[in-house]
Amino acid sequence: MVRMHTTAGVIDMKLYNETPAHRDNFVKLVKECYFDSLLFHRVIPDFMIQAGDPNSKNAPRGALLGDGGPDYTIEAEFMPEKHFHKRGALAAAREGDDVNPSKASAASQFYIVWGNIFTPEQLKRLVEGYKKATGREIVLSPEQEQVYTTVGGTPHLDGEYTVFGEVVGGLEVVDAIQRVRRDRNDRPLKDIRIIKTEIIKK
Repeated sequence: MVRMHTTAGVIDMKLYNETPAHRDNFVKLVKECYFDSLLFHRVIPDFMIQAGDPNSKNAPRGALLGDGGPDYTIEAEFMPEKHFHKRGALAAAREGDDVNPSKASAASQFYIVWGNIFTPEQLKRLVEGYKKATGREIVLSPEQEQVYTTVGGTPHLDGEYTVFGEVVGGLEVVDAIQRVRRDRNDRPLKDIRIIKTEIIKK
């Protein structure tokens, strides 16, 4: 369990044991206080909030962020049938397929999913549209379909980015962050900062 104190409130997250490489790396960074003072530098309404760029710590207003982090990656640990992009999912950011065909995760940058709630018809259209646009098929389990039509999320990211945890407290904080005003690069106009992170037991 990780508790993240932010200027917008507290977010508690559970890390999955089934994604041990991502879990252990995140715990290591928390213990090193790596995330302390970093910004949520990329926020897209009805999609997700992203943080973990060390360059954001002292970034001036309007600076373009998103390229910073340790000089290593983490091998993908996809488990879309069990751990998928539901609302509140904690996932690892990564570089694009053109330079990262193995879909390895960035070491420090992460995002928390907000997404949308879909009707069954919208979900079907999304799956069909994604296949038409990318040539790749999204196969959703009955559980995924149930969650995406009730809780919400971002199904088109399943199997593309590693989900390694979920928010178990403070989802209203994520909601507040994803709705803030932002500039054309999706950086919040008013800085939203991670004050500190800590390992907690529940």
